[in-house]
Amino acid sequence: MRRVFAISALLLASAPVLAQNSAPQPLPFDNDIPAARDIDYPGVLKIKVDATNVQQAIYRVKETVPVAAAGPMTLLMPAWLPGKHAARGEVEKLTGLRISANGRPIAWLRDPVDVWAFHIDVPAGAKQLDIEFQFTGATESNQGRVSIAPAMLNLQFEQVSLYPAGYFTRRIPIEATVTYPEGWTAVSALPAKKQGGDYVYDRTTYNTLIDSPVFAGRYYREWKLSDRVDLNVFADDPAELEAKPEQIEAHRNLVTQAVKLFGAQHYDQYEFLFAITDEMGGIGLEHHRSSENGVKPGYFTKWNEGPGSRNLLPHEFTHSWNGKFRRGADLWTPDFRTPMRDSLLWVYEGQTQFWGYVLQARSGIVSKQDTLDMLAGIAANLDHRPARSWRPLIDTTNDPIISARRPKGWVSWQRSEDYYNEGLLIWMEVDSILRQQSGGSKSMDDFARAFFGMRDGDWGTLTYRFDDVVATLNAIQPYDWAGFLRKRVYEVSARAPLTGFTDNGYRLVYTAEPTTAFRNGEKRSGATDLSYSIGLSVGKGGAINSVIWDSPAFETGLDVGDTIVAVEGREYSDERLKEAVTLAKDAKAPIRLLVKNGTRYREIAIDYHDGLRYPRLEKIGTGEGGLDRLLAPR
Repeated sequence: MRRVFAISALLLASAPVLAQNSAPQPLPFDNDIPAARDIDYPGVLKIKVDATNVQQAIYRVKETVPVAAAGPMTLLMPAWLPGKHAARGEVEKLTGLRISANGRPIAWLRDPVDVWAFHIDVPAGAKQLDIEFQFTGATESNQGRVSIAPAMLNLQFEQVSLYPAGYFTRRIPIEATVTYPEGWTAVSALPAKKQGGDYVYDRTTYNTLIDSPVFAGRYYREWKLSDRVDLNVFADDPAELEAKPEQIEAHRNLVTQAVKLFGAQHYDQYEFLFAITDEMGGIGLEHHRSSENGVKPGYFTKWNEGPGSRNLLPHEFTHSWNGKFRRGADLWTPDFRTPMRDSLLWVYEGQTQFWGYVLQARSGIVSKQDTLDMLAGIAANLDHRPARSWRPLIDTTNDPIISARRPKGWVSWQRSEDYYNEGLLIWMEVDSILRQQSGGSKSMDDFARAFFGMRDGDWGTLTYRFDDVVATLNAIQPYDWAGFLRKRVYEVSARAPLTGFTDNGYRLVYTAEPTTAFRNGEKRSGATDLSYSIGLSVGKGGAINSVIWDSPAFETGLDVGDTIVAVEGREYSDERLKEAVTLAKDAKAPIRLLVKNGTRYREIAIDYHDGLRYPRLEKIGTGEGGLDRLLAPR
């Protein structure tokens, strides 16, 4: 006992004396930024934007901000942007900031915590602030989305304005004037008058200004889709504007079918802002009275080659009802500084995804068969994400903040923004339950009209909570909707929720031949997708784009840093890889690949013998099922 004590005493004597280490205490955060209040701002902000330097992608901004008193003031650049579900304001592109009053410069200091905030002291006697700065847009995609190009631009007013902290943005009046390149046409949901080379926009609130972006360009064409909806198309090449009458008629059908579905319109006038371009970056972003949409060339000219990106407009149009008019209560914020909470994105985006696919089929923008094939791809993709065994769907609603759509190495094990497509599957299952429980008399159409169809013409925001969703469903058809939704959204699961298909007349199967929609998706992405066979997708030159966790490819040690150099001893090609997978089905030998990673080469063998597998939906039984009725035009 004495020996043990002696050893212990020796160890204690040799241990460092932790109490003598430096031990700082944290500095408190100085929160000098006033919280937003629901009161009027005393005066009208004015901005004037020179948007003519499209070659260098630079906007030059002059802004005046009336002030009522001397003393501390904070100016904000919008940070938390609706539709982006995260703090994505491009403050890094704000340059050359100078603030003055009465001809004298005012020093500014950026807040060290909220970097979108600029603190100043308003001098005595000042009536307004005179502000100048530039927005230096991305000129390469590695700097962010390219929004200013030689033949068109996408002006988002959060890029070219600062606003005073301390006020609900719906209580701050503002007037905007923009000069575009000579000969260009500019379109926004916000009305404007042309005065010389300027567009002078109607006075509005700051909240509405940010919700009213502009597309402008040299080559432009407009189609009236209804008395309240316009399709405004811009292109790098005027040949891309040559749409056939039946193509435009399908877009008219989209508006007709949406209005029949929801039973109300939450806009006075709606503008589809649509760019067909490979010079400006793509986009799909909702607004209350417009949407920003950008696709690659071929939207009209390659219409018959597959569905392409034609789901975009049905999705963004649906957001006028779901996301803009109805919005999760924790996602609505009084200004663009208050953090958004994304917990109800499985309704906001998930149900919009659901209605986007339904409306593309009902309108004829995409055929019913292509829609079924696209839904099969969604179902298969989510059913091959083993991450669902540890990460519930609700946690993916944090992804806009966690990852901001940056590339992920192991999407199948990390998950991504699955609330979009898995939300679709949940609402498909809700549709099947409604039909079963009501004997076929109720469906998701009834939910759409009940939840979104009130207050025709109101383009304010009506918020909701989880319990409001449940109450609406119970009013349509009593059921344990709270238990069902909590299980699907908050609990982990081994497989994707596919009951909405099987109970509505279709099942997910795999065949050796891809569907037309699957081939079209491969062509658009430039990939050979073997996710459902050996478990990987391969891009240009054999570079691996993705590997499914626990798949045959994963078990060999492959990852997205690898490039396949050879297949069975011969130079890599997409067809050669697919041929090897096919031949292995009737053989015992593994598929042999030569793989390169950096300067290192290695040989691998994939022990897989089930052949090529591509997803599709197969009809169960005969006659019209629930999914057939769901996709049929009204």
